[in-house]
This record gives sequence, structure tokens and C-alpha cells, in this order.
Amino acid sequence: MMEAPRGKCVILSAPSGAGKTTIVKHLLAQDLQLAFSVSATTRPPRNGEVHGRDYYFISEAEFKGSIAAGEFVEWEEVYPGRYYGTYRSEVERIWSEGHHAIFDIDVIGGLDLKEIYQTRALAVFVSPPSVEALERRLRDRGTEDDASLKVRVEKALHELSFADRFDATIVNDDLEVACKEAVELVRLFLF
Repeated sequence: MMEAPRGKCVILSAPSGAGKTTIVKHLLAQDLQLAFSVSATTRPPRNGEVHGRDYYFISEAEFKGSIAAGEFVEWEEVYPGRYYGTYRSEVERIWSEGHHAIFDIDVIGGLDLKEIYQTRALAVFVSPPSVEALERRLRDRGTEDDASLKVRVEKALHELSFADRFDATIVNDDLEVACKEAVELVRLFLF
């Protein structure tokens, strides 16, 4: 059997609303040989999200079938009935194309990937400047009702306790500064 290409992984994890997706998009726009690893999820698409570009939007039955078939390198039930996972084939495709995989992933999934890929992975935690700022960002998105906002904030408080298990933390107080910091970290890791 042929050995898998020796690509690397850049993992960005954060509580919902901390800005990791914006930072990932900024990193992808740089000349860093990165390709986005599209995750699978059972949640419905938000406005503007595209199947196969933002996520693979699949049913819970399909997701559980992929678990049973061993198709995920990692997966988790992030919220009740809301599954997210990383297809093994997605990472292998990126590496076979000569790129490094970049992940926009929840905190536990990010730690799982770091444990799997170890020195081939850079795990970056994106932190909001405060829980209040995070709550304001989530509210401003307009995608949460009071109940779901409360769940997300409680989950964020829990996720913040894992920050010290990552290779680096970026506090996203000023987006431009956070993006610049991310580029420097990733460039040092990859090259």
C-alpha cells in the first residue's frame, strides 16, 4: 500500500461567534497552500451556505451510516441532534492535491484532530475578548432566539476552559490584528 502524502493540518477552534470562520477565510486567501476541509453536519444550512462548499449537509441517518462505516476521522454530537464530523476522504483529498488542510471546527473536534495528527497539526484556539462580547456577536448575527443564545453562551463558557490545551490562542478583539497573528502562526508552522 502506498504511503499517504505528508500534508499538515491547521485547526482553528473557538466558541460559536468568536470569529474563527472569518479568520479561516482570511488564511485561505493567503499564499499558504491551504485547502478548506469541508465538514459534514446534520444541521440545516444557514442563508448563503452551500452544500459541498461550507458543509456537507446530510441527514442524521446518513451521518450515523458514515459513523458505522468508519468514514469520519472525528465526529461529535455538538448540540442535541446536531452532529458534525470530518470525513477521512476529505483530508486525504486535500493532501493528495499537495495542499495542507485547514479546519474550522468546534473545540472538542479540534482537540481530537490534534491528538490524531499530533506534530502534523497546529491547533489554534480563537478566543473572544470577553463572554459579553461573544454574546453580543451572537445576538447581532440574528440567527439565535433567547433559548438557543443561552445554550451557545453556556457552551462557550465550557469551551473557553479548553483554551490552554491548544498550541496557540488568538484573542479576537481586533479582527485585523487577529488575522495578522493567525497568518504569522500558520506561516511559521508550515514553512
